[in-house]
Amino acid sequence: MNPLIPTPDTIPVAWGWFEFLLLLTLPLHLLCMNMLLGFSGISLFARLRGDETSRRLAFELARVLPFLVAFTVNFGVAPLLFNQVLYGQFLYVSSILMAVFWLAVIPLLIFAYYAIYLYDFRFRSLGRGGAVFIGLALLAILLIAFIFTNNMSLALDPARWVAYFQTPTGTLLNLGDPTLFPRFLHFVVGGFAVGGLAVAVFARFWRQRDPQVAELATRIGMQTFTYLTMAQVLLGIWFLMSLPREIMLIFMGRNLLATAVFIVALILATVALVTGLRRQVGLTAVLAFVLLFLMALMRDLARIAFHAPFFRAETLQVVPQYAPMVMFFVTLAAGLACIAWMLRQVSVAFKRD
Repeated sequence: MNPLIPTPDTIPVAWGWFEFLLLLTLPLHLLCMNMLLGFSGISLFARLRGDETSRRLAFELARVLPFLVAFTVNFGVAPLLFNQVLYGQFLYVSSILMAVFWLAVIPLLIFAYYAIYLYDFRFRSLGRGGAVFIGLALLAILLIAFIFTNNMSLALDPARWVAYFQTPTGTLLNLGDPTLFPRFLHFVVGGFAVGGLAVAVFARFWRQRDPQVAELATRIGMQTFTYLTMAQVLLGIWFLMSLPREIMLIFMGRNLLATAVFIVALILATVALVTGLRRQVGLTAVLAFVLLFLMALMRDLARIAFHAPFFRAETLQVVPQYAPMVMFFVTLAAGLACIAWMLRQVSVAFKRD
């Protein structure tokens, strides 16, 4: 046992419940995050183009962006908490080692939120200068993604924690990790790809009100998805090859479940590329949604393999307390009902405008 790893806390119910909830909620956060990246990037691109149809597309995307920030943040809370319940002894330490950057996430997020609100609410008065605000917001979001990538990768490798003794100021980044940059690029490029697809899906809601904007959104969105997914194939190979050999091999036949998930994901990604080139928006969106869950599962299988020399979640001590879990599910159901009602109200309001 690595002496730098703290003793894990007890848990109130069997670890499988938290694993299930982590795998359920993480893809929902990733979907919102991907949409935030795609809508921001395409809105910036459309605003810079300058023609009238592009301007109207940028405006339609700007109206959705504040909601996407809120959903991304709120849907991110649950998987982060479930991660902390199961792997808190790793995540807490990595967060402390890079505390300055980790705490910087909050001001960066506030800055991005304000910039997006200004871009939306002052869209017409800002003119093309609004591109500065959405550009700065997008930069802040990418910085947050880079900080998260550093933290999550550092939590996987306790052997790197000894760097604290040379950098005890809370400014440690995991830049020496060969997986860091391929992991980050795989994460971000995939986010823009799925976000572009989401723009094409949203174009269906604009067909009756503004067919030109809907056509432009579909074309740009599907091109973004298709070309960036092609790039993802190369980035995925780079990321896979950058993993430690024993981790990489679990996806190459050593672990039956990991290998099966990897093969199914490759097949679905290939089919999604074909449907994307044919601009079959609905089918491509379904395939991409399933792929998000498979990618989350692959990520979790890799984490289990990384932690195997030090820890297994099934060894966590259970001190039964079922009431909090029951309360969580009741609150979750009520929250989802409220979200559905709010989305319906927003949809009705948008149709009136």
